[in-house]
Amino acid sequence: LYDGKELEEGEKFTIINEYVVDDLTINKKVLSPVPADLTKDYEFIIRLWPVIAAVGVVLMLMLLKWGKSPDGRDDAISWLNIPGLNIMVQPSEILKIAFIITFSMHIDMLRDRINDWKSILFLFIHAAIPTGLVTLVSGDLGSALVFIAIFVGMMFMSGVYLRYFAAAGAFVIAAAPILWMYFLSEFQKNRFSAVYNPNALDEATYEKVIYQQKQGIQAIGSGGLTGQGLFKGLYTQNGLVPESRNDMVFTVVCEELGFLGAVLMLGLLAFVIVRILIVATNTRDNVSKLICWGCAIMLGGQVFINIGMCLKLLPVIGITLPFMSAGGSSTICVYMAIGLVLSVYRFNKDREPINFRLLQAHAPFSDY
Repeated sequence: LYDGKELEEGEKFTIINEYVVDDLTINKKVLSPVPADLTKDYEFIIRLWPVIAAVGVVLMLMLLKWGKSPDGRDDAISWLNIPGLNIMVQPSEILKIAFIITFSMHIDMLRDRINDWKSILFLFIHAAIPTGLVTLVSGDLGSALVFIAIFVGMMFMSGVYLRYFAAAGAFVIAAAPILWMYFLSEFQKNRFSAVYNPNALDEATYEKVIYQQKQGIQAIGSGGLTGQGLFKGLYTQNGLVPESRNDMVFTVVCEELGFLGAVLMLGLLAFVIVRILIVATNTRDNVSKLICWGCAIMLGGQVFINIGMCLKLLPVIGITLPFMSAGGSSTICVYMAIGLVLSVYRFNKDREPINFRLLQAHAPFSDY
């Protein structure tokens, strides 16, 4: 018996481990009505990686014909409207999870020759596809940076030689002028200039571009140590900080809960990310470990970029704060990542059987 369930004749089961007592071997069997080859949810999902990759790419390509853009941002075609439901979906968020799954599988396939230059090239092409799609199709520079962070982080954790990272860094520096001239829109250039080179903009343009971050900084400062009180923020509750519900939600936390509330929130986010990394260290197979690393890097990268935007350390590039910002697509992406990690944790956790009895066994023990 295991957990009150009886093993039917011919029913499949999964062996967890064995106890060996002198010359008697006792198998502890975890009974499951599910076929043995489908007992791990995440394994079933990753086996569908070609389908997942195709869906992610097709959704991004659909933006070319049916994509919608925010008001005043014709270059940012980021949304799809689901007919009949009046629901807007952001394909780049779904593509993040698709990339983590497919890239984990790709690295695992090449793990025995991960540092071969051909493997590095193919992995680079793999990462360049979603990064290029979100940059060229939707103009979503924030998501592109998240993809780059996931790519770099997973490659580093997979044991890729540092010389490849040095070469990639040199390539990025060399290509930066080309990216600036031909791939960034004027609006995006102004956002970078407003933070790092404000003298390059005339006063009217600078005030218009920096307004959101300027208001956010004032809201953060007005919170002080303990904040103005929940739902009592002068700036954020009166619409003085644009997009305070999503991209600038960190300013709401700081204004209403103060420095202490912001530190508590960051501590909780750090706790979630660390727990994901702990799950990664306890996994039994390489793909699940890579998936956990990818999810942790995605969440950590978004936290870093979002808070950098709110503190005017980075330009505003439209990245939400996990678990805090409004936005259906972003929230779905975050919880899909958490679901993958929980599936990995569930099926890699050592579990002891309960209500275990061994029947009709014989051993050379006097007290048996």
